[in-house]
Amino acid sequence: MHIAIAGNIGSGKTTLTKMLANHYGWTPKFESVDFNPYLADFYEDMERWSFNLQIYFLNKRFQDVVEISKHKEVIIQDRTIYEDARIFAPNLHAMGLMSTRDFENYSDLFDLMMSLVNPPDLMIYLRSSIPNLIAQIQKRGREYERSIRIDYITGLNQRYEDWIKDYKSRLLIIDVDNIKFENNPEGFQYITDKIDAELYGLFPSENKTLL
Repeated sequence: MHIAIAGNIGSGKTTLTKMLANHYGWTPKFESVDFNPYLADFYEDMERWSFNLQIYFLNKRFQDVVEISKHKEVIIQDRTIYEDARIFAPNLHAMGLMSTRDFENYSDLFDLMMSLVNPPDLMIYLRSSIPNLIAQIQKRGREYERSIRIDYITGLNQRYEDWIKDYKSRLLIIDVDNIKFENNPEGFQYITDKIDAELYGLFPSENKTLL
């Protein structure tokens, strides 16, 4: 089984991935951030490095999806291949930070990859406001994130909302402005109760948006 967590930068994907992996005994698959050879350069000069960064992420994420499909245990994934192509690359293109030629080349490659893989068995989307995202980014204090532009984060957030609105497979939406799950047993249990209902049918799940 493949469980995936999607959400903007600073929404809490990695934290929730760790917590759910520990709670359920699932195997976590984390996003390659600290070892990314392009990320620091990208935040310094987005236009120069946008295509390189997105191709790197697409390559790594596709490798992850192929590897996940071969496992028999439950894998929980921090960020998905869809976000690169539906959120980050279109946002860079719209901001003039990726050329149309590069964007079309990238999109064609993504479409080919998607014809070869299945969607996650459950997508968990972490919805957040811009102030909450900025606060979380500042709190974790990653050096290369200090130069992130607010308009960049804002554009990503709108594209996340547009994407998730049309997402067709099994989905849970968690409002992380109101559901605080880190160091909050009640908030975390609320999330796991919803996951249990969705995956195992332990009780009815009337509303998939966690408010």
